[in-house]
Amino acid sequence: MKNKNAFDYEKARKDFNLTIPDCFNFAFDIVSKQAQSRDKIALIALDKNGQDPVYHKYSDLDQYSNKFANLLLDLGCIKGDFAFVMIPRQPAWYHVLLGCMKLGVVAMPGTNLLTAKDIEYRVNRSEAKIVIVTEEHVEKVNIIRKKCPTLEHLIVVSGEAKDNWICMAEACDKTSPNFNRNKVAPSQSTDPMLIYFTSGTTSMPKMVERDHAYALAHTITQKYWMTLNETDVHWTLTDTGWAKAAWGLLFPPLLAGSTILLFDSDGFNAEQHLEIIQRCNVTTFCAPPTVYRLFAQMDISGYDLSSLRHCIGAGEPLNPEAMRSWKTATGCDIYDGYGQTETINIIANYPGMEIRPGSMGKPVPGLNIDIVDDNGKPCPDNLVGHIAVKITDPHPLGLLYGYFKDKTATDFAFKNGWYYTGDTATKDEDGYIWFVGRSDDIISSAGYRISPFEVESALIEHPAIQESAVVGKKDAVRGEIVKAYVILAPGQHAGEGLTLEIQDFVKKLTAPYKYPREIEYCDQLPKTISGKIRRVELRQQANLKTIPN
Repeated sequence: MKNKNAFDYEKARKDFNLTIPDCFNFAFDIVSKQAQSRDKIALIALDKNGQDPVYHKYSDLDQYSNKFANLLLDLGCIKGDFAFVMIPRQPAWYHVLLGCMKLGVVAMPGTNLLTAKDIEYRVNRSEAKIVIVTEEHVEKVNIIRKKCPTLEHLIVVSGEAKDNWICMAEACDKTSPNFNRNKVAPSQSTDPMLIYFTSGTTSMPKMVERDHAYALAHTITQKYWMTLNETDVHWTLTDTGWAKAAWGLLFPPLLAGSTILLFDSDGFNAEQHLEIIQRCNVTTFCAPPTVYRLFAQMDISGYDLSSLRHCIGAGEPLNPEAMRSWKTATGCDIYDGYGQTETINIIANYPGMEIRPGSMGKPVPGLNIDIVDDNGKPCPDNLVGHIAVKITDPHPLGLLYGYFKDKTATDFAFKNGWYYTGDTATKDEDGYIWFVGRSDDIISSAGYRISPFEVESALIEHPAIQESAVVGKKDAVRGEIVKAYVILAPGQHAGEGLTLEIQDFVKKLTAPYKYPREIEYCDQLPKTISGKIRRVELRQQANLKTIPN
């Protein structure tokens, strides 16, 4: 008998309907209306210690963003100006982004790990007119401000205003909490709203322009993958500078009328995070695989996590072992999902649908996603190809139109009637998609194409291994061999015996030809500032030629 609660995937795709109006502004048409219709708690902001919650209603977001929009207007800022924004997980981040949306200023969120040089590149690349940062970042801007000729306005969120800086808190105290929408030209849904800089590993970051339609397209993310509603207390672990913040801290939860948990922590403390879930009655939780893997190594039975109803993973594919451990401990599955800075959520596991551990799930309703070859032809089942979005008319919901002022990058990604994500995967007979790796991460060994992620998933299940990364190393006979970089769990010691044990272990979990023929033990792995493993750096390290003495 069919489960009456099962998710009818084909019906959801057939019945899908989301209309993007010609004129749309998320700050006015969603947040302001939420404040008017059901003015509930929008944010729970915790201090650095995870204590002393401060509650902010939807009307607070609306009024404070009005104040900031009025401040920008008083400064002479206009629709189409660019603003670099560097604010951690604080309510001011919302006030600034929503205020910019109301006026039509294009905000460019940056992670709080950026250096002065990073800021200089972003300001000059975009010809930004405005910089808005918190006090700890002021000196970074001071170092480079003379090298940025387009900068006109320097705004610090709070603190002392000197050297031509404007204190946002003081200035907004003098502005009106009301903003006349008729003061500015109506926002077209295709008007630019945000710009994110992608974290490139082999080139300078590209600029990804997100229009106002992108915000509403996240209805797909909210409804199918995150399943958010107005009763939820949602917590996403992400820095405000990543596009993941747009997914987890901004558009989907505010579209749903949820309450968002904000914790501006200086670092990650697993016990503290579990305690916050318990104390704040978090219902929906999103974390990267690294966090779930840390939880899997702990005894979390002492925490009451019964408030959780839905958990999701993002950033990198989830290892099956982490999923099993979390399910055992909390009763919650982890619903993996996939998307990029350039998209909304485009592949996901959905509540009520069978989860196949290790699979990203199936394409979301509303978008045509497939695994295609270099010529744009769909690949046969279980054959590695490119994850791609079909270009349709109207344009696919939430997909960028092209990289900002970068025709070369745009032409590389858009071809053969598809947008190529740069990631590879396989699709099984039932339509489930299985991540393989970045296009340049695939290992070709003796005619076999090997996914680094699949080998890493096997490695992480060995009790002696805490974390691993796998790359291809050039080999005269096989073309490439699988090389693994391994961080051992506390109390474990490297040695030839352990290496053989790990190799045999992997052979039993995957096809034998995929096992790492070489294992190097290390204390840490190179990562991007977003926490993703820099396999490109490991590949270079693995393939360095030995220089003769």
